[in-house]
Amino acid sequence: MQLNLTPEALAMALMIFALRVVNNGVGTVRLIVMARQQRGLTAVLGFFEALTFAITIAAVAADLSDLLNLFAYCIGFAAGSWVGMAIEARFIVSYVVVHIITRVIEAGGVAKALRDAGFGVTEIDAQGRTGQVAMLHVVTQRREVPRVHDIAELADPNAFISIEEARTVTRGWLRRTPLGG
Repeated sequence: MQLNLTPEALAMALMIFALRVVNNGVGTVRLIVMARQQRGLTAVLGFFEALTFAITIAAVAADLSDLLNLFAYCIGFAAGSWVGMAIEARFIVSYVVVHIITRVIEAGGVAKALRDAGFGVTEIDAQGRTGQVAMLHVVTQRREVPRVHDIAELADPNAFISIEEARTVTRGWLRRTPLGG
């Protein structure tokens, strides 16, 4: 094992790090786009992901005893994961369905609080283990989930809340939020 700290070695490690960040960031976005069945964009992103991976792994595999390059590769992967998640949170609009199950007596207050905040709410009467309950469904952008959760929790601290992916959303009431907001 060796640790070469010449300017050339540092430049190579920096390049490996940067390419690995790009590779993993693109890979994260590709998986999101693939889950949405966007085949063309998935293929283009897959091409660039494979290209950056091939270049990067070739540079590292050429000498696995070079600790600086190996470390740059590994830390670049970790940073790329963070970058991919940040890109998804900031630029890719994804929708979720928030299900809120509450006692009927609290349902109106929860629904009103959510509607007052600009969210669309569908109310459904249901039967729970202990009797009548109300199911509230809110379709919203993933970035709005903490706000929906906080509003529901404030209106009914005992509400049961679950969240699931919405693969496709067509029509209906969706709260408009600014990009990144």
